[in-house]
Amino acid sequence: MLKTQVVAFAFAALGTFGFTAALATEYPESAFWQEEVNAGNLPPVAERVPTVPKVVDLTLRNREVGQQGGTLRTMVTRSKDVRQMVVYGYARLIGYNERYELVPDILEAFENEDDKKFTMHLRPGHKWSDGHPFTSEDFRYWWEDVANNELLSPSGPVDFLRVEGELPKVSFPDAQTVIYEWSKPNPQFLQMLAEARPPFIYRPAHQLKPYHADYTDEETLSDLLYEARVRSWAALHNRLDNMYKFDNPDLATLQPWMLATKDGKSRFLFVRNPFYHRVDTNGVQLPYIDVVEMQVVAPGLVAAKANAGEVDLQARGLDFKDAAILKKGEATGNYETKLWANGTASQIAIYPNLNYHDDMWRETLRDVRFRRALSLAINRKIINRGLYFGLAKEGGMTVLPISPFYKEENRKAWAVRDVAQANALLDEMGLDQRDKDGYRLLPDGRPVWVVVETAGERQEVENALQIIIDNWAELGVKLIMRPLERDILRNRVYSGESMMSTWFGWDNGLPQTYTSPGYLAPWDQAFQSWPMWGQYHQTHGEVGEAPDMDAAIELNDLAHEWTRAFSAVERGAIWQKMVDIHADNVFAIGLLNGAPQPVVVSNRLRNVPEKAIWAWSPGAHFGVHRPDEFFFVE
Repeated sequence: MLKTQVVAFAFAALGTFGFTAALATEYPESAFWQEEVNAGNLPPVAERVPTVPKVVDLTLRNREVGQQGGTLRTMVTRSKDVRQMVVYGYARLIGYNERYELVPDILEAFENEDDKKFTMHLRPGHKWSDGHPFTSEDFRYWWEDVANNELLSPSGPVDFLRVEGELPKVSFPDAQTVIYEWSKPNPQFLQMLAEARPPFIYRPAHQLKPYHADYTDEETLSDLLYEARVRSWAALHNRLDNMYKFDNPDLATLQPWMLATKDGKSRFLFVRNPFYHRVDTNGVQLPYIDVVEMQVVAPGLVAAKANAGEVDLQARGLDFKDAAILKKGEATGNYETKLWANGTASQIAIYPNLNYHDDMWRETLRDVRFRRALSLAINRKIINRGLYFGLAKEGGMTVLPISPFYKEENRKAWAVRDVAQANALLDEMGLDQRDKDGYRLLPDGRPVWVVVETAGERQEVENALQIIIDNWAELGVKLIMRPLERDILRNRVYSGESMMSTWFGWDNGLPQTYTSPGYLAPWDQAFQSWPMWGQYHQTHGEVGEAPDMDAAIELNDLAHEWTRAFSAVERGAIWQKMVDIHADNVFAIGLLNGAPQPVVVSNRLRNVPEKAIWAWSPGAHFGVHRPDEFFFVE
């Protein structure tokens, strides 16, 4: 019954196919789509895969050649997290392989000329999930009609396409070729295409043109607007054009699975993309797994449901504290709990908001001695033992040992507990007066009470802060913990209303010379220590504040230098300087890193790595490990 329903849902999003001559190559047909092929609703697989598919050699990577079939169960904690299927699916123009090298994926090939000119070659015969050809017209439509349309993109094309304000010259010589070209190097171009949240520099033009004023007459658009109950064609276009949100089952995709649930709330089904571009060496079209079932559950239930054997693959929503209960349920739940390494720069980090709206507190938070003192007072050893059984690595927020920019002294910088030195730094600042309860006083007489806001989603964060409350009390500093909902927390941080907040450290703790150091510079409001500076950069000065601290200005200048550098050696030297500046200035107070990430895997599921790195960037969590290659055995 499940399969019949899923196929029916899926075909609501599939259009009429133009059949082409069958390829000489023999490809075994998917049992999932066989009935539709027999009925003439879908062309045979030989006509669905590209003329030059991406051939995956599994044995070369010590993986098993698999078989098609089965439904994989997984969980998320919010309905909008259906977008994780774009992350996990990890179909990218260019993506990371298991060695974190950039290789063509959706593209057949690409050429890079001095990081100035990038020529992308599409796979002949590649089609969208609805069977329509995927060509350079989809790139042209995005570039000319979406990214450079003021109504659809008021801020213009995405930032990574600007090199010192210069936008690229983009050309489309033929249906399979797209060229991006700048007069100066854009070394982050390829890396951005491989991100967990890709920029999608293409769109299914054939589906979106009917909603664009340049391609549809006013009367027809008016009817569409009335039916959709929106006021403008741009609003309707943007509502439908949600490649990353992945919540529109009618929008064609290139991902391995396509959404087959309309208006879902607590359960979403994704079915295999009949036109997916990857095959194994036996000619079997990937993904191996037919259906992914994604259930929305309360955050506190993820571990319990995994323990009961209600998932086949799960890591999101699980913390190391869950490892013990997960281990206990392995026998009855028919799964194994693997412990992967973690790719974030810090498992828990505290972010002093250097753009806090209170003038006196802003001055205090910007004094590096204050940040160093708070970091020095933290007993990371107790946190590590209490939360991670001593398995994590204690230290400040810096890159991980796998990165060429790792230095042991940066990990230890201002992170080895020394209460005497911490107190001396605060005295040196002039915070040497105390109230009757022993708390230090600001120059204006207010007590030094630090409010640290959390997203309230991770018990380990609250547990760590409970320890830090006592640590900071030794300095005469009171820590007040305030849990909030995630979106409320972010809005408070971005508006300067939050004094301090907690989150993970840098998503990418494994940078290489080709990795953009933009997340170390004051370029993004998402770095919770400088939201206003990030807004200033992201809006080209229209919103926010220009950086006005020497170290932040230096980071800004170095990041610009990196974009202009011509060699990996130059870029590596710039990266090292930026990492060193962060370690010395303690812009974010890291606690520890490398805490193992539990990954629950069904005993029937194959090709899931025993040891791997769980990282958002680079890696897209499961994405870099290619879930389209996972398969079930009985």
